[in-house]
Amino acid sequence: MTFEGFTQQDFDVFAIEGLEPRMKAIQERIQPKFEAISKHIVPSLAVLTGDEIFPHIAKHARRKVNPPNDTWVAFANNKRGYKMLPHFQVGLFGSHLFIWFAVIYEAQAKGVFGERLLSDVEKWSKLIPSEFVWSIDHMKPDALKHDELTVQQLASMFERLRDVKKAELLCGIHLDRHDPLLSNGDKLLAKIEEVYETVLPLYQEAQQSAVPSTQNF
Repeated sequence: MTFEGFTQQDFDVFAIEGLEPRMKAIQERIQPKFEAISKHIVPSLAVLTGDEIFPHIAKHARRKVNPPNDTWVAFANNKRGYKMLPHFQVGLFGSHLFIWFAVIYEAQAKGVFGERLLSDVEKWSKLIPSEFVWSIDHMKPDALKHDELTVQQLASMFERLRDVKKAELLCGIHLDRHDPLLSNGDKLLAKIEEVYETVLPLYQEAQQSAVPSTQNF
């Protein structure tokens, strides 16, 4: 199917009361759009990363009572799952769309990744564009604006990723639900690709973190 972008009705699904009604709306309205995004983004991400990429549309299967406050599609180089790996996301809260590079709480080698980021905090401070945002909890809609973070605050996030078992780190952009870009499918796909190209160095650094070092052997 052709991806035509998102509408206000898509964001309104998060105002629907009850787990089953909200999930029905997500499955009918949003997940087909994630499938359409995947058909375009998977090939371009594969070229960008040099990895075989697989889409993972959130099923929210563990939820028994409370309806989800957000939903997403993740892209990772593993067919079976993504949470344990550095990956990319596109998703919606009721207030905005997010486009992320993500390392979440189940990811392996987070400590090594955090240590590698700490080796040159200035580099990441300069490399990430001012309009990008960071998050340390993928379940919360708020984020920290890159241009408002000091180098020390950035370092503190990296230290937390290194030292705290449940720590997370996400970097990308938020687009307000009323941003006209969201209703233009072609332009939104181009923006997703642009964001992923920008955060690719983070993905590459995270991938390097997962490769066992042979220097001591």
